[in-house]
Amino acid sequence: MAKFGLSQSVRRVEDPRLLVGAGRYTDDIALPGQAYGVVLRSPHAHARIRSIDTTAARAMPGVLLVLTGADLAAAGVGELPCTIPLKNRDGTPRADTPRLPLATDRVRHVGDPVAFIVAETLEQARDAAEAVVVDYEPLPAATDLATAWQAGASQIWPHAPNNICFDWETGDAAATDAAFAEAAHITRLTVVNNRVVVASMEGRACAAQYDAGSGKLTLYCGTQGSWLVRDLLAEHVLKVPPETIRVVTPDVGGGFGMKLYLYAEYALCALAARQLGRPVKWTAERSEAFLSDTHGRDNITLGELALDKEGRFLALRTRNYANMGAYLSTFAPYIPTLAGTKVLASVYRFRAIHARVIGVFTNTVPVDAYRGAGRPESNYLVERLIDTAAREMGIDRIELRRRNMVPPSAMPYTTPVGQRYDSGDFLTVLEAALARADWAGFPARREEAARRGKRRGIGLAYYLEATGGAATERAEVRFTADGFAEVWVGTQSTGQGHETAYAMLTSHELGIPIEKIRVRQGDTDEVPTGGGTGGARSLYSEGAAILATTAAVIEKGKQAASEVLEAAVADIEFEAGRFRVAGTDRGIDILELAARQRARAAAGEAATLLDAAEVAKIPAHTFPNGCHIAEVEVDPETGVIEIVRYVVVDDVGHVLNPLIVRGQVHGGVAQGIGQAVLERAAYDPASGQLLTASFMDYALPRAEDLPAIEVDLIEVPCETNPLGVKGAGEAGAVGSPPAVINALVDALEGRHIDMPATPEAVWKAVRAA
Repeated sequence: MAKFGLSQSVRRVEDPRLLVGAGRYTDDIALPGQAYGVVLRSPHAHARIRSIDTTAARAMPGVLLVLTGADLAAAGVGELPCTIPLKNRDGTPRADTPRLPLATDRVRHVGDPVAFIVAETLEQARDAAEAVVVDYEPLPAATDLATAWQAGASQIWPHAPNNICFDWETGDAAATDAAFAEAAHITRLTVVNNRVVVASMEGRACAAQYDAGSGKLTLYCGTQGSWLVRDLLAEHVLKVPPETIRVVTPDVGGGFGMKLYLYAEYALCALAARQLGRPVKWTAERSEAFLSDTHGRDNITLGELALDKEGRFLALRTRNYANMGAYLSTFAPYIPTLAGTKVLASVYRFRAIHARVIGVFTNTVPVDAYRGAGRPESNYLVERLIDTAAREMGIDRIELRRRNMVPPSAMPYTTPVGQRYDSGDFLTVLEAALARADWAGFPARREEAARRGKRRGIGLAYYLEATGGAATERAEVRFTADGFAEVWVGTQSTGQGHETAYAMLTSHELGIPIEKIRVRQGDTDEVPTGGGTGGARSLYSEGAAILATTAAVIEKGKQAASEVLEAAVADIEFEAGRFRVAGTDRGIDILELAARQRARAAAGEAATLLDAAEVAKIPAHTFPNGCHIAEVEVDPETGVIEIVRYVVVDDVGHVLNPLIVRGQVHGGVAQGIGQAVLERAAYDPASGQLLTASFMDYALPRAEDLPAIEVDLIEVPCETNPLGVKGAGEAGAVGSPPAVINALVDALEGRHIDMPATPEAVWKAVRAA
């Protein structure tokens, strides 16, 4: 029997099941009598729909249903919502983007859903989709963030002049201006945070089933939290009570923020299943995912850093243009505003900060949260500004950071944008990273590379992440007839290792062998509420709920043990999975006690069961932080970059399972490196077509593109949750882009370069220098 303590590198218990193909993903679900849905999508970036003729498609073999936007409107179907209210600087509300699951009078990006065809087989549905005749009137498109808000750009929404969705601000503008007025030096830099495709290993899919007798709809889909999808679908689209919808999330192969949302296809399958009275399934092709999954990033930001003559930071001022795409996705306005700006102070002292964010509509796929969700963009700007300021002022870039870091003695520390850091020892983490990467020995390595005709550079980025999410979380422990303890949770694993982490924690608290614990998730009928997974919240939120629930189990167990052992409750002690009468050798193991009480209850006897459920309040979120150091070599003849070494030293608080944490950091760094040097979702400015619409043109990082990633962990426990943990899921993606680009700029002798720094861009920069 395996009883693991915390802080051990336990191998993931879910991996054997997944590696042998025993996982159950949405596309694996085959419901009796299942029909298949196909979405007909717009080939135009911007066009007026003159007419849609579905006559031929409806007459084709096997076709069961063809839906258009007009059908949905006639049936009173509701719109896909954006849940984030936002006020402009002048107090007016942001612009909205009303849209049904299918376009009615106009399409606004390539891939916009126009019709939904359901047939007996997938092939029949595809054939029928080709028979739908849509008469489009093409319109000029605006796909470039840099120009979409300028005079003369094509107007995407009539109620959003100049394609401005919102013009928002935070911070103290007057104090910031005053600090800039007295600055000895001001550094200005404009950076591009390139648009990326999420490209989760498992694409999106859904299957819907409707029971006419009970009026219950069941929707199977890969989400990051079934409850949000259920509630949005019920309230906004179907306009039915939430309890009449059951959402079940099976295994999920990667989410990264993109699988949080209510998508049109989920609503369409639900509507079709209800109308036909039989199950309907839809699965995205990979090419379809490029055109329908939310994209990430896509910001252009001007940053200004004010310093005194000693290099002390006075103030930070930013203006960020953030691409929203053609429609507002579920959380889209939140990402560059409330999420991104709260980490602008990073780990440094500023007297004042002011940030302005302008949300811009374009004829592109909607943009929403992608691993880090606004925080990578802000950290990238700050770390690029600091390196640039150091170069301009002739101050060592490490020394400039040291001078401005918030010391541990200042904790708890409140930033100019209102964030309260409960803990952190940033200088210790920085020094550990410098030592691990042998920063002092770099000049010799640069000389050696030069003798080989290579340009070598080293770069550093210190990041700070602010986690987030729901203010409560729920856990439930049930003891089953087959001798297991089931832990039902309100978060959703998409590959992070939740089953292992939660089983470890439950085992630690209840003394149950880890192989006798099952973690369950994702079913809204089994778990009434849940905050889902996003913002690196899972362990500290669900962990608090598990601690509360296991404590309740122990209290119930003491009462149950007093009944079985015929002793007073006050005399019952619990330790290492066993209840016993104090001062005696009389006792009973927790699983045996749970089984005995179940049997007594089943026989009609009065018996206290050990099952328990609790909802934990999450009073504060966490601030993981760390230092990334990248070392690169550039071939000046070809522009090819090699990342020759990569070091991370992270403070994610108390580390429950170091093996899982390091794996999370590895994945995040890989995604950050991809954005820094490879990935870009590019649109043709004339036609609005997505030019990088498959893996033939969109460059995901491969194994050969990535270095060995060295990860050290320094524990500075969080003070605001009982486990002392800080969210680790997004951290790798936050620190890696600025570390890689700072190293590359160092190799280019200070010449700025934007992401993605492809060989062509690097070669041009070398020639220009």
